[in-house]
Amino acid sequence: MVDWSAYAKSRSELGAGFVRILGYFREDGVKSVAAIEAAMRSHSAAGMVIPAHTLKGEARQFGAGPLGDLAEAIEMSARDAVELHDSCDDALVHVAKLRPLFDETLQLLEREASPLVARKPVMGFGRRSD
Repeated sequence: MVDWSAYAKSRSELGAGFVRILGYFREDGVKSVAAIEAAMRSHSAAGMVIPAHTLKGEARQFGAGPLGDLAEAIEMSARDAVELHDSCDDALVHVAKLRPLFDETLQLLEREASPLVARKPVMGFGRRSD
């Protein structure tokens, strides 16, 4: 679900701003998912293009390939519908998977970013080995 080497690279490149930018990803992602769902409900292919494009790029920045791929599938389906003046019904299968995948991915990313993530205790002086 997450390419942890890409995640680590992004974390290294962003440095101290990483957690703040991950917070922006959460905020933007929640808005993008809601906008995509609303556009799907109103049969607005054009309304799906920009939020799907945004989500795709941000997800890939954090190594969330499957989420980025799903957002890209929505974006491409919506773009095709706009260009062909057709319905965006083909995107429904992808949109239905979007929120659960976003939520699960975000949970993994935030858990890894948290300074309170449970770490395996290191044995050393003054520690008992139970």
